[in-house]
Amino acid sequence: MSLDGTYDDGNIFAKILRGEAPAARVFEDDHVLAFMDVFPQSRGHTLVIPKHSVARNLLDEDPGVLANVILGVQRVTRAVRAALNPDGIVVTQFNGAPAGQTVYHLHFHIIPRWEGVALGRHGAGGMADPGELKVLAAEIAAKIS
Repeated sequence: MSLDGTYDDGNIFAKILRGEAPAARVFEDDHVLAFMDVFPQSRGHTLVIPKHSVARNLLDEDPGVLANVILGVQRVTRAVRAALNPDGIVVTQFNGAPAGQTVYHLHFHIIPRWEGVALGRHGAGGMADPGELKVLAAEIAAKIS
């Protein structure tokens, strides 16, 4: 898919927001929802999405919504750091299929990194164990301040 197009309210993140699909939820406020990536690139890979948006990517988003989203990303990133103690953290966001975007609802990836541990390929690894994701979600959620 290109950078342009119409929002599909049948995408998996829209379904998660409506409660039609499961997710290991980490954090939620009036503006964002954070949950574990089911195809993680590393242990603790977390996604943050805007709750009230039909933006497919960063380029489509209203600046006021984006301000609240990035504050949520920072808050969750701090909790990932506190819970998992990684050596580094990648925060990334893809725009369009050629850039790696696979779900067309604006979202940010928070990917903990440890020295000497290879990073999995985006969207290409196996599905994580739902029970393990739930445990990780609770560990990270406990560190939200």
